[in-house]
Amino acid sequence: MRRAAAVVLTIGAVLAGGALAAPAQAATAPSNSAKGAYLLDNASGTQIYSKYGNTRRPMASTTKIMTARVVLSQTNLDLDRKVTIRQAYRDYVAAKGASTADLKTGDRPTVRQLLYAMMLPSGCDAAYALADTFGTGDTRAARVKSFIGKMNKKAADLGLTNTKFDSFDGISTTGNNYTTPKDLANLARSAMKYSTFRTIVKTQKTVRYVPTSTGGTRTYTWYNTNKLLGSYTGAIGVKTGTSSSAGPCLVFAATRGDRTLIGVVLNDTNRFTDAAKLLDYGFGTNTASTMQLRTLPSGAQQD
Repeated sequence: MRRAAAVVLTIGAVLAGGALAAPAQAATAPSNSAKGAYLLDNASGTQIYSKYGNTRRPMASTTKIMTARVVLSQTNLDLDRKVTIRQAYRDYVAAKGASTADLKTGDRPTVRQLLYAMMLPSGCDAAYALADTFGTGDTRAARVKSFIGKMNKKAADLGLTNTKFDSFDGISTTGNNYTTPKDLANLARSAMKYSTFRTIVKTQKTVRYVPTSTGGTRTYTWYNTNKLLGSYTGAIGVKTGTSSSAGPCLVFAATRGDRTLIGVVLNDTNRFTDAAKLLDYGFGTNTASTMQLRTLPSGAQQD
């Protein structure tokens, strides 16, 4: 009787997706320090985890995901188009104390290089250059306003009903730059459909050569502020963000096997560890506890 009962229990465990069957995700959601968090399956968009997923919060530089999304959706986009860096972009970064790609006035990076400069070191100067380039109007202020309008239209088109932008980089001018963990995860899911975006946000370091105003070439080296890359097995993005109002934020993604998960933690002092724990929960693995975070070189941007 005991042997028969054991067989029944074993079969039941398998049918129930128990220990003998490979679980799709861990049984219990992990605790985390985030004020808001969300995790979804990229293929289906299905929610895996939510913590105040529909509560509006500031998003800091994760705003730049939408900046990139708007640029990449431009009709007949030429990624090799050169853009002249204006002193105004450098003055803006200096005035705001913002993260920067340290773009030099007069240099002419391509749109593709500007996307790297914005997404890896979180360059607000690069974001400004893109907004100025892809907005419309006779003045820089008008072009920037136009571009932010495109960001809000794209949010509406994507059904992100709890998201609003008043800036191209997350440095809010009116206090109306907000999203929810759910909206931000879905924005990232939309952006990750672009191969250029996927290539950029999974890059840990890039070296780029940019023409100068005097006919020379300047070498830029940018490091990705997302420490999950190179630390969590399968990590492929996406973007950090930090500000006094938003706190530390992270939009993250990872692929293991044939599954890709995308998640968000907002205002989380343990954002990288908590992101890894949420990914483990979704994948049904236990690797966050032994993860060693990649360190950024001295002098690299932090965001």
